[in-house]
Amino acid sequence: MFFEKIANLIADYKEMDVKDIREDSLLQEDLELDSLDTVELMMSIEHAFNNISIELDGEVKTVGDVVRLVEKQVNHAE
Repeated sequence: MFFEKIANLIADYKEMDVKDIREDSLLQEDLELDSLDTVELMMSIEHAFNNISIELDGEVKTVGDVVRLVEKQVNHAE
């Protein structure tokens, strides 16, 4: 559930096919997200998941990392 929703948000943001997004896709290298893109995308993800708060750090490199952050925040909020 989380991956599909996040992959769709990324695909919409990057105007790309959602099929090209995998959990191991690197945000910078594979999806070509610069730091501003990443912040804007995280804001969209936060909003899509009922205004959770995602704190980015150097450990967030893949789509899977983002999925785990979102899962953690959503589960913590419940």
